[in-house]
Amino acid sequence: MKKDNIKISTVLAFAVLFGILLMSILAPWLAPYDPLKIDMKNALLPPSKLHLLGTDNIGRDILSRVIYGGRQSIVLAAIATSMSMALGCIIGMIAGYFGSWVDVAITSISNIFQGLPGMTMMIAIAGLMGSGVTSMMLALVITSWVGFSRIVRGEVMKIKKEYFIEGLRSFGVGHMRILFYHVMPNLISSIVIIFATRIASSILSVASLSFLGLGLEPPTPDWGVMISDARMYYRTSPMLVIAPGVCIVLFSLCVNIIADWLRDRLDVRRDSVKE
Repeated sequence: MKKDNIKISTVLAFAVLFGILLMSILAPWLAPYDPLKIDMKNALLPPSKLHLLGTDNIGRDILSRVIYGGRQSIVLAAIATSMSMALGCIIGMIAGYFGSWVDVAITSISNIFQGLPGMTMMIAIAGLMGSGVTSMMLALVITSWVGFSRIVRGEVMKIKKEYFIEGLRSFGVGHMRILFYHVMPNLISSIVIIFATRIASSILSVASLSFLGLGLEPPTPDWGVMISDARMYYRTSPMLVIAPGVCIVLFSLCVNIIADWLRDRLDVRRDSVKE
């Protein structure tokens, strides 16, 4: 592992990410108004002392909706990424460890999925199943597991050639025990890095599907839904788009910076394999 001093950009990324997460967790106490409360008399108000970021087209406080918006997006992105990670890791471990026709079959299927445009496939799956959280989650998992699978497969193919794996086999240790007790611990660094990278793209995917009306639906206070609702009013009230857009960009940027730091810090390629 590298022992370089942490960069200022990484410290800022951690601080901003922690702030966004804390804001989302404490939303019921931080939000000045009910994010679902409609007040047509105060629709499309500019930023003021009463409404720091203004109000939307039906009088809902933008700041309150932004604070609540991260709860849905971040949780759904984390769950979808975790599910993709679990599926991809299992498939990749099986392909890399057993090899032969199993590896050929899994690699062929992976190549098909990887060759298809991710967002187009997500839209197609969500469109066929109808809008909603279930279809959005399924679309994210189906289009994301390949990234985990291919990297895990490559790492397992290297690890299984180590002498301690051959020794375990010679003692009659079962394949499942070798995979989960001796191979998987050596994959943690790679998995953590991929997870950190993928969760940023998952946030963008959740926001994109919600924007297209294939994910979370109004009146849910979600960043993607807020941008979708603002399509008719962003010219006169730009804060409707700017506020949730900045949150999405900041969250994704911070996660990517932290993922790069983790990649340099863990330095997976130089780490020795642990028995």
